[in-house]
Amino acid sequence: MSKTPMQIWGVPIVLAILTTIGLISALLGDGIWDALSAVTLGIPCLVGAWYCLRRRPAARQHR
Repeated sequence: MSKTPMQIWGVPIVLAILTTIGLISALLGDGIWDALSAVTLGIPCLVGAWYCLRRRPAARQHR
């Protein structure tokens, strides 16, 4: 089964865009910019934490 480039790179590209928006908005100002940066930088952190903490499927046992 072959995956398309969008299936492989879609989520990393979205996370990179969110991180870039978050970093730029943190530099731009206060108030709403701080909230925007917190949200856009928090989403990649939450995705990474979810990926690390999720349960892995049990390995199939060969008999």
